[in-house]
Amino acid sequence: MNPLFAAALELEGFFGARGWRFCFIGGLAVQRWGEPRLTLDVDCTLLTGFGQEERYVDELLAAFAGRVDDPREFALANRVLLLRASSGVPLDIALGAMPFEERCVDRASAFAIGETRSLTMCSAEDLVVFKAFAGRDRDWLDIEGIVLRQGGSLEADTIWQELLPLLELKEDAEAESRLRRLLTQGRPDDRR
Repeated sequence: MNPLFAAALELEGFFGARGWRFCFIGGLAVQRWGEPRLTLDVDCTLLTGFGQEERYVDELLAAFAGRVDDPREFALANRVLLLRASSGVPLDIALGAMPFEERCVDRASAFAIGETRSLTMCSAEDLVVFKAFAGRDRDWLDIEGIVLRQGGSLEADTIWQELLPLLELKEDAEAESRLRRLLTQGRPDDRR
């Protein structure tokens, strides 16, 4: 089995046994929704809320090795816990609490990775939101791949409803215009 999928299944099992709400995002989700590319880590959002992060962080650190000197302090300061799966695959766990993250987890669905196994992945629309908000060159390439692969099936209203408030907080007007161009080019009736 693919080592990333195996590491994600390990994390999925850990979260599922505790009834924790989460979904996979990042490069792993690109495998489902976009143009597959090499990724070296597993990214996910774990809903911890505000003020309850320590409980989740401590339980995860009891089961997984950290990747930085003081992973607990780093996680509480930066809202991301950097761990390693038992195989050594890097795990980046975002400590989610924002309303968008809650809705993202609510919209997540199972992605079959074998006859009997699946991973809980964010929707294509939420992946576009995460990628446009991050705004790195690699993220824009991923968005292009998602738009090309998903075509007109992307729910643009959901993307804009979630992304525009985030871009306003970030004061990023350029991302909106760039994404509007990509989404327009991705609609089959607009590619003549």
